[in-house]
Amino acid sequence: MHAQTPKPTTGVLAIADTLRHHPRFGPRFERWHSIAPRPARTDDFPTGIDRRLVDLYRSRGIRELYEHQSRAIAAALAGRDVLVSTPTASGKTLCYTIPVLQALLESNGSARSLFLFPTKALSQDQSAGLTSLVEALGEPWHAFTYDGDTPPSVRRTLRDRGHLVLTNPWMLHAGILPNHAKWSELFRDLAYIVVDEVHTLGGVFGSSVANVFRRLVRIAKHYGSDPRFLLCSATLSEPEAHARRLIGREVEVVDSDASPAGQRLFGVYNPPMINPVAGLRANALEEARELAAIVCGKDHQTIFFCRRRTAVEVLTRYLKEGAERMGLAPDQIRGYRGGYLPKLRREIEEGLRSGAVKVVVSTNALELGIDIG
Repeated sequence: MHAQTPKPTTGVLAIADTLRHHPRFGPRFERWHSIAPRPARTDDFPTGIDRRLVDLYRSRGIRELYEHQSRAIAAALAGRDVLVSTPTASGKTLCYTIPVLQALLESNGSARSLFLFPTKALSQDQSAGLTSLVEALGEPWHAFTYDGDTPPSVRRTLRDRGHLVLTNPWMLHAGILPNHAKWSELFRDLAYIVVDEVHTLGGVFGSSVANVFRRLVRIAKHYGSDPRFLLCSATLSEPEAHARRLIGREVEVVDSDASPAGQRLFGVYNPPMINPVAGLRANALEEARELAAIVCGKDHQTIFFCRRRTAVEVLTRYLKEGAERMGLAPDQIRGYRGGYLPKLRREIEEGLRSGAVKVVVSTNALELGIDIG
């Protein structure tokens, strides 16, 4: 039997208050930390941006830019390598999308750009967004993903007429660079190399990717182009040093976040000690299962992150079994991890956006797969 818990509470502050004063869970929180809300700091679109681009974004509700977006775009248009290191949901995508589309408009459609993302899901997500922008501009440009699932006919089209090629470091290393003669048009007109989630390119893997980038730049120069790097990441403690090691060049770092933010509240929960001699604590999944009765509910959404795929499946089953006491239906609780079919992942992502899915248990595949903000 499970211990009695209060009925699910709505609102972050109400949930936090319930946890703080809960006789069982309250003493297990080692620390609470609150970050105050802040307003946005905005700026105009940098001078020199094509009027068609400005009108397109304004028609989509973006009347002006955040200061960090304006600064990053201006630096890119001035021909500098740029690293944008600001939090999730601060609008980093705009920092590289506008320079890339500006290069296409200025070159009459001849400029090419290469986008590198860590996962297929993120590539697909970004491909859909870029295609939507191209269609809105009314231009015959091609934006498509190049990975292991790309059909041969599409690969040929990308080599011949791919203006915006989205791939990952492995496919760049194994599929594009060894066959650079077939991709000569891409390298000849390469204007930008966009690298998203650069914090994933660390350690031994990051060292290998750094060598791939140096080879990429040498091949581009062989075909007569000198592409600029546009890097993005939300979690870097030393962004300038990391970027320098990764691409071997100096970058302009933009790390002052000017986007608005609501109040954020952090609580550090420590499972209770069950064997002090051995240093064993209670099982984290069991604790999450009990906490879910407070942090989950029908009037808000909750995401649990787990380190292992097996943990995702176990916790998802636990939560589905207890859905009724949280005021939820079992199908409102979903697991999300690598290995799921693309159709199922898209279904869960859409459920999060629409609000139909109230609880998701995921590995970091969700963090790297969609724009959570």
